[in-house]
Amino acid sequence: MPSRGARPEDGSGLVPTDNSTQHKEDLSSKIKEQKIVVDELSNLKKNRKVYRQQQNSDIFFLADRTEMLSESKNTLDELRKEYQEIENSEKTKIKK
Repeated sequence: MPSRGARPEDGSGLVPTDNSTQHKEDLSSKIKEQKIVVDELSNLKKNRKVYRQQQNSDIFFLADRTEMLSESKNTLDELRKEYQEIENSEKTKIKK
């Protein structure tokens, strides 16, 4: 029991912390995936074809490489922003 009193920085609720930690880890892995997608698309030669997979399907459609690259960069920025918001909210919880 003394270990609980020795760590006030752990937070009051374990369930929300575990949930936010899991969400943070998921975001981190999605960010890594998206970085790879952006790198791969930016290193493609101009004459290469890019295909987009239809959601919930095994069907692929021809897509514009530059459009896919810009969409991937936007997605990466959104993921980074969400990750940063989670980190900032955790920092404010620790300060309180």
